[in-house]
Amino acid sequence: MNYIKKILQARVYDVAEKTRLDYATNLSQRVNNHIWIKREDMQPVFSFKIRGAYNKIANLPKDVLAKGVIAASAGNHAQGVALSAQKLGIPATIVMPKTTPEIKVAAVQRYGAKAVLHGSAYDDASQYAQQLVKELGLSYIHPYDDEDVIAGQGTIGMEILQQHSGDLDAIFIPVGGGGLIAGVAAYIKYLRPEIKIIGVEPDDAGCLYAALKANERVILDQVGIFADGVAVRQIGQLPFKIARDYVDEVLLASTDEICAAIKDVFDETRSIMEPAGALALAGLKQYIARENCTGRNLVTITSGANMSFDRLAYVAERTEIGEQREALIAVTIPERPGSFREFCHVIGQRVITEFNYRYADDEQAHVFVGLRLTEGLQEKDLLINKLIEKAYPVVDLTDNEMAKAHIRHMVGGHPPHLLNERLYRFEFPERPGALLHFLTSMGQRWNISLFHYRNHAAAYGRILVGIQVSDSQLSEFQTFLDKLGYPYWYEGNNPAYHLFLN
Repeated sequence: MNYIKKILQARVYDVAEKTRLDYATNLSQRVNNHIWIKREDMQPVFSFKIRGAYNKIANLPKDVLAKGVIAASAGNHAQGVALSAQKLGIPATIVMPKTTPEIKVAAVQRYGAKAVLHGSAYDDASQYAQQLVKELGLSYIHPYDDEDVIAGQGTIGMEILQQHSGDLDAIFIPVGGGGLIAGVAAYIKYLRPEIKIIGVEPDDAGCLYAALKANERVILDQVGIFADGVAVRQIGQLPFKIARDYVDEVLLASTDEICAAIKDVFDETRSIMEPAGALALAGLKQYIARENCTGRNLVTITSGANMSFDRLAYVAERTEIGEQREALIAVTIPERPGSFREFCHVIGQRVITEFNYRYADDEQAHVFVGLRLTEGLQEKDLLINKLIEKAYPVVDLTDNEMAKAHIRHMVGGHPPHLLNERLYRFEFPERPGALLHFLTSMGQRWNISLFHYRNHAAAYGRILVGIQVSDSQLSEFQTFLDKLGYPYWYEGNNPAYHLFLN
């Protein structure tokens, strides 16, 4: 097989480390299986991307190398290319979106590469990089759709088998463009076909999942932004060819599950993964729960640790729900003296993590409650049933994205009189003028009646907007939304909205 030879001959160790395969003692005991963590977060650029980038660049002819290399990336691939070029003593240009956090731009420059900021998204940067390839004669280093890049990443699979010669049931691998899973799968399945190769993607960026289901590469309409290291709309052409033959299945993990996995890795290693770095562990835990298995030998790859410190608050907030240690519920109670105390008696001695109360009218009030769970979701279900038995109307908001991201921070306002309010969630690029562009586009045609913004220290922020639009304006407003170009979701039917804001 061509890839096996390429992997065996890959020139990654001039700059990359042979990373440890650590046994996760505490986690293994907790989930009753044997878990090993392949520590790619310990590479010089804190990510596996250095392997593929260096192997590709090192295999270029000398006359081509002398002209320099170029890449488009806002993350780990950028640093991998920059450090590889520095090691080989050649010029490198990295085209990055203007939304790229300053810490990542500085990292690229620290390795001696030229950082060019262009456009507001990866696609803009990639197109401009291709333009520079033609103008300057530079060699483009693709992040995943390249044989040498795939072979470089495949050395991780080679190391896993060198470090774990015994029985191995499955390897869990994060998936973005597919270079990592393609390289590892090609090597593992050639030598140990009985080992399962299981890809893990965010549930809002499942490009390989969709491609395998359709038996062809598909382009997702949009992808989630939390795990930005794997936010890819289409799986690579070469990786898909390999994945179609050698990947056993692909799991989809939620944001809450990823946050819980970040905490799991921290508890085990005292290292903080970026969301994509902990993604595979989220899938591993999901697999164990689904299969109800014990005693299995399982490996997860922690692919990167380039986490912005400012994002930790958001991760911590979502971790408890991801670990099934917190529930969010909305309860309607009578608006009369003593009803609050009666409700608290039903809650009992449970630890309350959040308690938001809002007067609704003379008859009732709505309470937003966060509760610590010690026995998982079964405890939540028992409490909800107990509240229903006591005639309390209850809405479970634990899996309600709008409630988790916005409502829990907004409880406290019903307008006295408001007609034709339409509620939407948007994802805005974090760049100067983004909000002004939105407001300017809207002009004076519609009035904003509600606005809540959260910055998660990522390339995008989340915004909840209420806009007054009459029925006669709906067609015009829909045209406005389509031209705006930002991902959006209609939330007018969300029960959390009607309980606490409408």
